[in-house]
Amino acid sequence: MKFHLDRGVLGDAVSWATRTLPVRPAMPILQGVRIRADSGGELQLSTFDYEVSAQIRLEAEVETGGEVLVQGRMLSDIVRALPNKDVSIALEGTKLQVRCGSARFALATLPVEEYPQLPSMPSVAGSVAADVFAQAISQVTVAASKDDTLPLLTGVKAEISGETMTLMATDRYRLALRELTWNPSTPGTELTALVRGRTLHEVARSLSTGGSVEIALDEDASANLIGFEAGGRRTTSTLVDGEYPPVRRLFPDSSAITAVVNTGALVDAVKRVSLVAERNTPVRLSFTEGQVALEAGAGDDAQASEVLEAHLEGEDLVVGFNSGFLLDGLGALGTEFARLTFTDSIKPSVMTGQDSLEGAPDTSYKYLIMPMRI
Repeated sequence: MKFHLDRGVLGDAVSWATRTLPVRPAMPILQGVRIRADSGGELQLSTFDYEVSAQIRLEAEVETGGEVLVQGRMLSDIVRALPNKDVSIALEGTKLQVRCGSARFALATLPVEEYPQLPSMPSVAGSVAADVFAQAISQVTVAASKDDTLPLLTGVKAEISGETMTLMATDRYRLALRELTWNPSTPGTELTALVRGRTLHEVARSLSTGGSVEIALDEDASANLIGFEAGGRRTTSTLVDGEYPPVRRLFPDSSAITAVVNTGALVDAVKRVSLVAERNTPVRLSFTEGQVALEAGAGDDAQASEVLEAHLEGEDLVVGFNSGFLLDGLGALGTEFARLTFTDSIKPSVMTGQDSLEGAPDTSYKYLIMPMRI
């Protein structure tokens, strides 16, 4: 096997293919990246850990076809450190020779015949604009739990009904929900899936701003695999088992209090004020007509406060939030103004975005956050 290609192209491909490699795999061979060169000029890199597979295809100048398995992270580190010149890679005996300029590396190979076969993609259920899907994933995964002792909550629930796809995630302290339009392969499609949040996060990072991404998911209720493909990059993942909690009912039907604040100004103020907040202590927001006062710290501890303009409808309100959770929601809105609705100071608040002070809220994305007792 021998092939040549640009160092930047190879670096992007290796970095993408190895991004999901397990740190402590059940089998050492799962740390490998499989490289297959076809005489027709196509190079294929793939990884698989029995849960998530990644496969990327790219063009290369292939002199001799072949297949090899090498340590993925080591190859990624090496390629990233190479000079900005064309790279030549060749299998010589039991070593993979990497040459770039005057740099030379020889990597030990792993037994490629022992590497597991990658799963086949399910049937394509539909497609969605890549940039829209990437934004939706980033908005929702901020609320997915990072606690692996609760695997159900580390997932993102996807519900598909016709041309509407709804993504939702919660860690019990906040809940994010995003609705978007997609193009189903079959009209009237009804599908559900619970996908690992970290897998979706990696999928979003790999999507380009243009084009579309195909989503593969079988209608069979026993199906346990989902796939994503865009721009020559393919990812599959097993689904999370279990019944996701009925989180939609957590959103209140009506709210008595509404506040609209400039998103960027509120983000900056929360970051400043929270500098003095002790761990697990809230940032307090006091809403009155025309303004919101932010405060943190109390007693003999360090204290901070700041006042911003705000448009308030309803009674005055004082509420406390975890600053990190609040910033996650504000950062996900992507609009000039944030609209916060409240029932009272101890019940969940719902955050949506709007493009102008008097404009209508964009309810396609909703972020519910539990207040902290003050």
